[in-house]
Amino acid sequence: MIAAMLLTAYVTSAQTIDDPVIMRVNGQPVLRSEFEYSFNKNNADGVIDKKSIEEYVDLFVNYKLKVAAALDAHLDTLSSFKKEFAMYRDQQIRPTLITDDDVEAEARKIYTSTQQRIDAGGGLRDLSHILLRLSQKATDAEEKTVKERIDSIYQALVAGADFADMAKRFSADGSAAKGGELGKVQKGVTVKEFEDAAFALKKGEISHPVRTPFGWHIIKMNDQQMFFPYDSVRTDILRFIEQRGIREGIIDGKLDQMVKASDGKLTKESILDQRADSLCAVDGEMSNLIREYHDGLLLYEISNKHVWDKAAKDEAGLEQFFKKNKKKYVWSEPRYKGMAYHVKEQADVKAVRNCVKGLPFAQWAEALRTTFNNDSVIRIRVEKGIFKKGDNALIDREVFKKDTTVVATKGYPIDAVYGKMLKKGPEDYTDVKGLVVADYQEALEKEWVAELRRKYSFEVNQEVLKTVNHHEK
Repeated sequence: MIAAMLLTAYVTSAQTIDDPVIMRVNGQPVLRSEFEYSFNKNNADGVIDKKSIEEYVDLFVNYKLKVAAALDAHLDTLSSFKKEFAMYRDQQIRPTLITDDDVEAEARKIYTSTQQRIDAGGGLRDLSHILLRLSQKATDAEEKTVKERIDSIYQALVAGADFADMAKRFSADGSAAKGGELGKVQKGVTVKEFEDAAFALKKGEISHPVRTPFGWHIIKMNDQQMFFPYDSVRTDILRFIEQRGIREGIIDGKLDQMVKASDGKLTKESILDQRADSLCAVDGEMSNLIREYHDGLLLYEISNKHVWDKAAKDEAGLEQFFKKNKKKYVWSEPRYKGMAYHVKEQADVKAVRNCVKGLPFAQWAEALRTTFNNDSVIRIRVEKGIFKKGDNALIDREVFKKDTTVVATKGYPIDAVYGKMLKKGPEDYTDVKGLVVADYQEALEKEWVAELRRKYSFEVNQEVLKTVNHHEK
């Protein structure tokens, strides 16, 4: 405990000297290292909209102001936030609880268990086979024909025919191209009939024809051995550990041991909390990454509340914003608000129009679906939207009077359109909702940031700012 306290005191002192405060937001200090981490990450090679340090300061201050607002709203106390943050944080912390020696020990354990199981079953058999496929439901005539063929192949082998050559010529198995080679086989991986015959053979022997659920086999035992030496399979076992998530099991095992050793004073969660604190005290990169997770989740929640979700659901606000900025959404060329549709029968041309006539445009799709396509029979095909020239061939021909070719819709020979021309621009915000929502979000964001800048204090140390990325690490 004393050693930990001394270490913390030393690190805090070192940070004061080597990592000065670059700004204060709502009274909270921000170290130069945190600003550098964020700036360098968001202006790395490949980033399109790179910012200068001076430009980035404003963005970073806004970010910190939003986090301050989230903390004031106690979003960090919500169980949902704590759970999600712990998940992200622990993805970084958990791997530090185990060493290469721990993984090696698990690999040895897996090897020993596998070795004992395989060797107890008689080791490994290097096998080849010839297979003539035959269903278990084969007729007597089919059974007789295949049995005669396998018997003739067996007699040829007994007379000295080359097994690999016969497998290539007659076997109906994928191994035929390799002369019937199956590789190393252990007990428990093949059907019982095949296994019993194969493991009864001595090196170099071939079996009499053997019937299995797959057909008739002739099996050759090329060689036998006990399980492979550890060094020859170590890489495969380590790969197996990674692919099967066994590393996580090792970590859980170590956590369980630590909890048990504490006589109930610690939990897995408290151990991970302590581990995170101790790592962040000595590892700047880890500290910045975990802070980024923490603040980023808060930023998402508070921004969703004040900007994103608010804009998406505020129908009255969207309508008012659209009317106030209607000139911004004027089109340079007319649009057709309606649908191109395809039907099987002429009567449905009028029926489709009558179905949606008088309904709000947003309700057309559901009305058409429930009226015409509500069961397994699809009566109509529809493309609904706001179209400009070039968007839809049928509308180009019927509405914009362009000389174009319309590809027929298979099974729906009758084409029609229904809707109206909008010459000057959209009727209401729903016609350009994606654009309006994005612009409304931007407006809400600006208002919110202005409010935060009035509410919370912030100051930037210009002298420290000049040293960003220009100091000894």
